[in-house]
Amino acid sequence: MTRSYPDRPFVGVGVVIWRDDRVLLVKRGKPPRQGQWSIPGGVQQLGETVFEAARREVAEETGLEIDLIDVIAVVDSIDRDPEGGVRAHYTLVDLLAEWRAGEARAQDDAAAVAWIALDELPRYGLWDETVRVIHLAADRRGKTPLGASIPKRSKTSGYLSGSSIISRILRISR
Repeated sequence: MTRSYPDRPFVGVGVVIWRDDRVLLVKRGKPPRQGQWSIPGGVQQLGETVFEAARREVAEETGLEIDLIDVIAVVDSIDRDPEGGVRAHYTLVDLLAEWRAGEARAQDDAAAVAWIALDELPRYGLWDETVRVIHLAADRRGKTPLGASIPKRSKTSGYLSGSSIISRILRISR
């Protein structure tokens, strides 16, 4: 199916990655949002869990290994043409992650990468929803001390065991 004028939304992932007090941004090298700064991410592939998609996209775009922590938000990005038709529709599942290993470098469809402090966000011209999600991740990160016991992901389901992601998504979406 084509991404222009689709007959259904595409599921995408975005990953807010922290290394100490800095968050990773990527400059998009390809559409959509080519030339704009954002968080790493991309479209989920058939047969891939959201968590697998997140790890794959981060590795492809930046070369990093990450530890996924939690779902932060679910955001719809809908682009309409002047007549009101849906030109593009992405449902984006945004995740919180911590850097584990590797040096960030632009590769695949990323043109550049930057580790930045929160107070530097305005200089990057980010989409308002991306800024909101980064701040949600910072807030969530502050409530989940590094080294705290974090629920493990089930190898078979792709969902965090011991927590209800669906209730979290519903709470965030309201």
